[in-house]
Amino acid sequence: MVGEVKEVILATNPRVEGEATAMYLSKLIKPLGIKVSRIAHGIPVGGDLEYTDEVTLTKALEGRREI
Repeated sequence: MVGEVKEVILATNPRVEGEATAMYLSKLIKPLGIKVSRIAHGIPVGGDLEYTDEVTLTKALEGRREI
């Protein structure tokens, strides 16, 4: 099927609220048979995504992990 979603990459802030949101979304999306992953390396704990540069965000996407 054209346009079928195969993966959702979550990029929430690495704080308690972001972790909770990621887990909630994962529980909603995974039963649909869609891979759910989360960005990883490069975004410091407690950091805000709005202040992240392009290179750091690229590295975070490359190091994402499935949740």
